[in-house]
Amino acid sequence: MTLTAILLQAGSSSGYPQIILLVGMVLVFWLFMIRPQAKKAKMAKQFQENMQKGEKIVTIAGIHGTVNKINEDGTIMLETSPGSYLKIEKSAISMEWTNQANKAVTATTK
Repeated sequence: MTLTAILLQAGSSSGYPQIILLVGMVLVFWLFMIRPQAKKAKMAKQFQENMQKGEKIVTIAGIHGTVNKINEDGTIMLETSPGSYLKIEKSAISMEWTNQANKAVTATTK
């Protein structure tokens, strides 16, 4: 028998194996795609809420700087070089520069 003939004969039975396969695919998609992204977004939001003056950060656009002032309207003053300031939204913060630099150094020394 060919594979097509076997599949045609199996089609007359119940659809439980197909439903189980579909549920399994959705579960794998959720575990490997959606869950890690949600976890990363939660960590970024927590970092943005707990940000303090003097922390070195990197924006989404790749601008490195130090937090100079945190405003009440959801913005921060970012010092990019001595005497040069940018006003940006808190949501534009990508990561903390010092933590990422320390992770890179420890990874290369191991």
